[in-house]
This record gives sequence, structure tokens and C-alpha cells, in this order.
Amino acid sequence: MLAPPKPANEAARIAALYALLMLDTPPEQRFDRIVEFAAQEFDAPIALITLLDDDRQWFKAAIGMGTTCQTSRDISFCGHTILKSEIMVIEDALEDPRFADNPLVTGPPHIRFYAGAPLVLPSGYAMGSLCVIDTRPRRLDGMELAILSTLRHLVVQQLIGEDGGEDEGNDDDKGREATDA
Repeated sequence: MLAPPKPANEAARIAALYALLMLDTPPEQRFDRIVEFAAQEFDAPIALITLLDDDRQWFKAAIGMGTTCQTSRDISFCGHTILKSEIMVIEDALEDPRFADNPLVTGPPHIRFYAGAPLVLPSGYAMGSLCVIDTRPRRLDGMELAILSTLRHLVVQQLIGEDGGEDEGNDDDKGREATDA
């Protein structure tokens, strides 16, 4: 097993993470809905929104992990995910030397497939990931990667407090234009 290295900007990344005021907060429906959708869309038994602090991976939202709400960062897949901006896909963890002897692979929850999209704030800091996990090897096609990326952006919008709405307040104008025509 290869423990994930920490990013070069780790101190600033941790400060940005703490500024979100999300760690150790109760479950929230806005995040739970996203992992529920991801689990269903990808037909995956596990879907998580993770945040990584100095020594742990904490689950802001989780499907399929029972009562587990965190793991050690040194065994986390997401610790590797935050090192790049691209989605990290591990088709078969038993075939990847970074993870083959990882306790999350050799024991519960028996991870074989992992796809994690890093949650990168506008500041450029990766806070954690939105990931889907399966107990069997898998692949994702281009459409599935696009869906995971879109879901990742929804999570980031929620983390930073954006609602994602455009042109708020203009619905009335659109309605008037339609009736005036």
C-alpha cells in the first residue's frame, strides 16, 4: 500500500477547509441527495462526499458505509484523488500497487472499483472528493465521467454556498415576454 503524499500547499489547503466550517457537522439533505443520486446513477453500493483534514478522511455524506463516518487519511483513496484536478479511476484496486494491500480493499468494504472527482474550490484547493465505489471491477465511459464531473461541481457549489441559479428574478420578465408576444 502506498500512503498518499500531502500536497505542496497542504497548510493553505487545510486553512481553506477549516474556513468552510463543514468538518464534523451533522448530515445535510443537500449533500445526501447528491450521493444518493450518484449511487443510483452508477449502480454503485457506495457513494461518498469526503473532506480530508490533516490525518483523516471524513464523510460529509455517505451511502453504503453503515455507521462509518471517517477513515484514516493514510489508507484513503481520496488522499490520492486530491493531488490532481482530474477524476481518478481505479478499475480494479487489486491490480493497482497503490491499493492492492490496502485494508479497505482486503477487508470491509472490499473496494475493487473507485472513481473519485476532486472537490476543487475556486481558490484551487482540493478539499476532498465525490466518489463512487464498487466491490467489483468496473469501467466508466465518457458519459459517466461527465456525469460524475457535473455532480462534483454541484457539491462544490454547495460547499461554497452558491445555489447555482442563473438570472435569478428574471422568471417574471420571461413570463411577461411570453404573454406580450
